[in-house]
Amino acid sequence: MKMKAIRAALLPAMLLGIAGCTTTGSGIGVSRGGSTTATFVWKSSGARSGTMTANLSTGATYAGPFFQITSETTIEELGPLWTGWGNRWRWRGWAYWGPTQSTLTHYSGRVLANLGGPDGQMRCHFRLMRPGAGMAGGGQGRCQLPSGTIIDATFPPT
Repeated sequence: MKMKAIRAALLPAMLLGIAGCTTTGSGIGVSRGGSTTATFVWKSSGARSGTMTANLSTGATYAGPFFQITSETTIEELGPLWTGWGNRWRWRGWAYWGPTQSTLTHYSGRVLANLGGPDGQMRCHFRLMRPGAGMAGGGQGRCQLPSGTIIDATFPPT
């Protein structure tokens, strides 16, 4: 009888612990010309990665992985960031975009994302306000659409 009571008491705590491993948040963005706006939603799937969706005012939706770059990050972990880019690592002026050590060095303490959409890839990089808290600590940065349009994005702390 006592064991059943202990199990009944522990179950909600365990479920809260499991649920606590996932963090979600949102952000907003606007193109530099003001013609395109974006609503971002992100969900962490671990301490340094997750998924992100961007819904644009044009009706397009982009979704894909994001990764927080830390001193422990390896190039192999970031494989999904390069999907859809072919040999265009430095596409339209973004230095340090590719599977190289210089990418890890340049973006340490930041988040990189590669979101697929109806007309190609949207890539993003964000500077975190509190890197120790990941995306939940908030941040800001920019995303680039396949057309070259830049969207400035802000993520408040959650």
